[in-house]
Amino acid sequence: MKTKIIFGIIYLCLKVNVFSQDLDPRIEQKVDSVLSLMTMDEKIGQLNQLNGFWDATGPIPEEGQSLNKYNQLKAGLIGSMLNVKGVKEVRELQKIAVEQTRLGIPLIFGFDLIHGYKTITPIPLAEVSSWDMELIRKSAAMAAEEATAAGVNWAFGPMVDVSSDARWGRVMEGVGEDPYLASLVASARVIGYQGENLDRTNTLLACPKHYAGYGFAESGKDYNTVSIDDYTLHNFVMPPFKAAIDAGAMSIMTSFNVIQGVPATANNYLINEKLKKDWGFKGIVLSDWGSIAEMITHGFSPNPIHATRHAFLAGTDVDMEASFYANHLKDLNTQNIVSTAKIDESVKRVLRVKFQLGLFDDPYLYCDETREEQIILSKENRDLVLEVALNSIVLLKNDTNLLPLTGDKKIALIGPLAKDKNIPLGNWSLAADSDSAVSIYEGFKNLNINFEYAKGVNLVNKKVSFPFATHLNITNTEGIEEAVALAKKSDVVVLAVGEDAFQTGEGRSQSEIQLPGLQRALIEAVSAVNANIILVTQSGRPLDLSWENEHVKSIVHAWHLGTESGNAITKVLTGEFNPSGKLPMSFPRAVGQLPIYYNKYKTGRPSDPGNDIVFWSHFTDVEEGPLFPFGYGLNYSNIKIENVKLSKIKIKEGDSIKIEVTIKNHSKVQGSEVVQLYIQDLYSRYVRPIKELKDFEKVRKELSCYLLAFL
Repeated sequence: MKTKIIFGIIYLCLKVNVFSQDLDPRIEQKVDSVLSLMTMDEKIGQLNQLNGFWDATGPIPEEGQSLNKYNQLKAGLIGSMLNVKGVKEVRELQKIAVEQTRLGIPLIFGFDLIHGYKTITPIPLAEVSSWDMELIRKSAAMAAEEATAAGVNWAFGPMVDVSSDARWGRVMEGVGEDPYLASLVASARVIGYQGENLDRTNTLLACPKHYAGYGFAESGKDYNTVSIDDYTLHNFVMPPFKAAIDAGAMSIMTSFNVIQGVPATANNYLINEKLKKDWGFKGIVLSDWGSIAEMITHGFSPNPIHATRHAFLAGTDVDMEASFYANHLKDLNTQNIVSTAKIDESVKRVLRVKFQLGLFDDPYLYCDETREEQIILSKENRDLVLEVALNSIVLLKNDTNLLPLTGDKKIALIGPLAKDKNIPLGNWSLAADSDSAVSIYEGFKNLNINFEYAKGVNLVNKKVSFPFATHLNITNTEGIEEAVALAKKSDVVVLAVGEDAFQTGEGRSQSEIQLPGLQRALIEAVSAVNANIILVTQSGRPLDLSWENEHVKSIVHAWHLGTESGNAITKVLTGEFNPSGKLPMSFPRAVGQLPIYYNKYKTGRPSDPGNDIVFWSHFTDVEEGPLFPFGYGLNYSNIKIENVKLSKIKIKEGDSIKIEVTIKNHSKVQGSEVVQLYIQDLYSRYVRPIKELKDFEKVRKELSCYLLAFL
């Protein structure tokens, strides 16, 4: 079979501006009408976002901060809320806003919808491993469907921060190290969340974050300073945000970090000049949690009034949880430091989005308890999550074709993550039920695999949840003896290891990224008695697997895959599904290489020693390059890229070139392959990376011989 494809057609639907930034005159007229009725206090209230502060279905708070916030809500001085979920809670709070305030302006309800609501999808970084934009869009749409069924209409995501430092805990939420791939993912997720119309009950407001540079935090420490040049800012950091805006995102969240000496939340160039003026963004600019107040801690602002002034004048429209706007913006207006016109502009952005969401037509649009009961955790949603999980798994090593598991082998399932039903959910699974993931143990049972189990070692002490360093159980070796005994009598050992979900995520940066605790000791003991080890690693970040790579025959990197984790892993191990995932981030040989990324510069003395053993760019104690590079991933087929043909050898500025390749499966095992196109500009006014991803195509499992054309 030969099929010719013009590359890029399958992505056309994701690159169009589905929800335009162009203003609708009908909505603008309504916005102006509401604005004309508002007092200054009510206007500023729309720019005030607060966290849920009491059980809305219970008694009214009697004293303290909760009572104060309740009174603000009744007075129409809160425009949106976060961390309120469930139709009953949302309805009660919306009822106060709509039926007890003077103007009855509805609230927007925001939530950190990072990777699913109740039905948990793989962590975002894992989903990027699929290199499948349509699947990623569907995943976001499913999450939106469940969240809106629970009353939520504002997702604080997608996170589109490019990062190449696996020490940073928030890489698990991100889009990997490449700006081109990240831009496609950003677009797909925004379209998945917002759909074609925001006023439908199964779509919600997207909020790409964190704008900007958050993924370049020095030494990978969360909230740390970012020091990058303009070239890096515009070529690596900004493209995914621009793609998200072009896809129609109608809100965006600022980042915690200082960038080029100024906190991002008060960075006039980033917000007013680039985002609002150059990109024509008409939506809401939202601060991150308390980031306006943190400008004081940064040493940028001496007091709350200064912080309020600079954040607002720089273009941050809504204050999340600091209450600085609520407390100080009116005084700044009275003193003619902040104009009424400037306040009106921000208020219009909030009102505009509320009209787009359909909340003025029906404030209870997202408050359908029947829908909440029917949609959440439905079979259709679990089926989709399983499909996404299957496509997110990356086969890193398969020496001697130990995988897939076939025949009547004696299989040992060993490891602290073999039976775990909570860690596979990953961090930021805020609405998920505890212990709701399918474990690998259950996955084996579901496929009727004949196996025996031993835990080996503990990963964590479940009684203590934070900080992680205090609850590692690194002394109990009692289970290793049992695991070794089982391994001795088995043909193959599946070792399920990794890191806890709360080793990654916000505030979970690490100076070491090896397998924690006694897991290496377990692997070493088992490998001493059985050479046929299949290592299944589950994590929220790239790991340092250099030692493991030397001591085991097969490695399957399964990330944290969500609700259907165990079923997906088992189907890959048995060959029921042929893995097709490719790494969105490089895996280092040692933590000292970080940050590490494929699209690096050559330098004046590149990594090519020739006859010189010292004077070139390298480490003297570790081999050059990553252990597993960006774009890497194996499968069970024997797929080859052959017969590369260029339509011309030289091109002039403005010309195009066509590249044809044949993709052929030389095996009988059906499989998929992600064919990746990289370029290098050898000489340029600005030095370019040694290679840059410019296009790719995921060729499906039905292939036998494909003719693929890149334009």
